[in-house]
Amino acid sequence: MARLHPRLLEALNLLPKDKPVHLLTRHSVRELAKNGFADYRLPLTPEGIEMAREWGTQLARPVEAFYSSPVGRCVNTAIAMAEGARKAGLIADIPEVTTDTTLVEPGCYVEDLNQVGPTFLKMGAFKFLNHHLQEPFEGMLSPAEGRSKLAAYLKAREPASGHLNVHVTHDTILAVLVAELHGRRRISEEDWPWMMEGLWVWFSGGQMHWVWRGEHGHRVLDH
Repeated sequence: MARLHPRLLEALNLLPKDKPVHLLTRHSVRELAKNGFADYRLPLTPEGIEMAREWGTQLARPVEAFYSSPVGRCVNTAIAMAEGARKAGLIADIPEVTTDTTLVEPGCYVEDLNQVGPTFLKMGAFKFLNHHLQEPFEGMLSPAEGRSKLAAYLKAREPASGHLNVHVTHDTILAVLVAELHGRRRISEEDWPWMMEGLWVWFSGGQMHWVWRGEHGHRVLDH
């Protein structure tokens, strides 16, 4: 039975009630990859749709907008979360999901797929990302550059104070961002984002604040 990360709900009590907040989340449970690589055509399972819908009922603040990677399972995660949010009275109507290539690869860290794609397929996601954290690949933004890009993306899409915007993305993007925010040059399997696990983000006093697995961190924004 799929379940949310046990520390995801804890974060709701750590979020400022008077600030605009973002949830940058991995999509919900998808079908298993047959060859070890999660093809973008793999859809959510019925259980994944239900988990996203249930999570949408628990977001605990008004939701202003849903953004998503253009990949189907991410869009459908956003739709299911919106259905749950409407059921809980957090939105009046289910809004149109806005897709953005900043939430997918290529588009976020990857700038030249022809340059890095074969290496990714050869190494696999886990080894590839650990290498990139220590020695960034040509054809990709460095972890620090990617973090700055994602911070700017979120800052440009601020909801109203006390409200939430949801952004559905992929595990690889979330894994590198979280590692970079925490100053890690290596990630373990325990660090890998769960299905439907997300990073809470807000901006205050020239700093980017976040909550990941119940722990609050912050750093000065790049200018």
